[in-house]
Amino acid sequence: MPHFENRTVGFKPRERNIFFHILTACNLSCRHCYINPEQHGTQTLDRETIDTWLQLFYSPTKETNVIFLGGEPTLHKDLAHAIQTAHSLGYHSVTVDSNGFLFHDILETIGPEDAVLSFSLDGPTAGINDPIRGEGVYATCIENLEKAVKKGFDVSVIYTVSQMNIAALSAMPELLHSLGVKRFFIQVIGIRGKSATSETTLQVSPEQWLTSIPPVAEKAASLGMHVIYPKVFLDPDEKFECAGLAAENYFIFPNGRVYQCPLCEDFPVNAYRIENNQLINNEGLCEDRFFTLNIAEGCVMNKLLQPGNISYDETGKPLHRISCCLLKQEIIAAKG
Repeated sequence: MPHFENRTVGFKPRERNIFFHILTACNLSCRHCYINPEQHGTQTLDRETIDTWLQLFYSPTKETNVIFLGGEPTLHKDLAHAIQTAHSLGYHSVTVDSNGFLFHDILETIGPEDAVLSFSLDGPTAGINDPIRGEGVYATCIENLEKAVKKGFDVSVIYTVSQMNIAALSAMPELLHSLGVKRFFIQVIGIRGKSATSETTLQVSPEQWLTSIPPVAEKAASLGMHVIYPKVFLDPDEKFECAGLAAENYFIFPNGRVYQCPLCEDFPVNAYRIENNQLINNEGLCEDRFFTLNIAEGCVMNKLLQPGNISYDETGKPLHRISCCLLKQEIIAAKG
């Protein structure tokens, strides 16, 4: 019987995470894409702006990590340059979140020491993945993932759980193990971007999440993978904590909007903006004004923006408190 180290990953006060969308363009049109051009813009940042903004958010006194996002970040011809800039500034880690197409020969222009490559894969077969992400996407993603592993890259996979693919999640651990994947991120679908306007319900219920995700995480961990997934629902004795108050996370978009809470990204309530290459705290009723509110449901932004996540008993008490969406559960096989 395998033993696991299963813990909630608390927020680190001296850690800074930069989620940097260097463009919003993408070659795919995924059914659950969270990019909202009306709110996030359609710009592609130039090399000089990327360098300046990386400098703006770097902190030499904190463990500063950057995740390059899009759209599809490998569509940007200067991604390799951006990665090198991040290293030269002293960023602790660099990750590229990709749909797997790996444009501009990125595997030839950076090495395994330069970045972690994180592939989005939403099914163990083309029959599950491609209706979500696009025809032929599964084959291309798997092919390039295998190339990255052979070249020695640290490779992770992100699986976004929804009603479209939750039944197939249990088949993922064996597939990822066979591919040489070291880290598995199980993500819950966010009701933002395209998901917010979908005519069908894509969200999974609390019961589905709680009964499906932990067993799959343990299965993947037993195969040697490091598994991370959102906490989502707090245990009765767990304290609610908001990353907006307890951590430093910045979600940067090409139009200069900077959010602290990803749930807010469909709305012009960003706490910060970049103007003339300076970070400015917005005034008025913005996301950061809500972070201090203490409610029985847990996350106040979830209550405001995604109330369908919450169920109540006959007395009006929430059946589950919702954690901060950035609070993670981590599971690995115990040593010894």
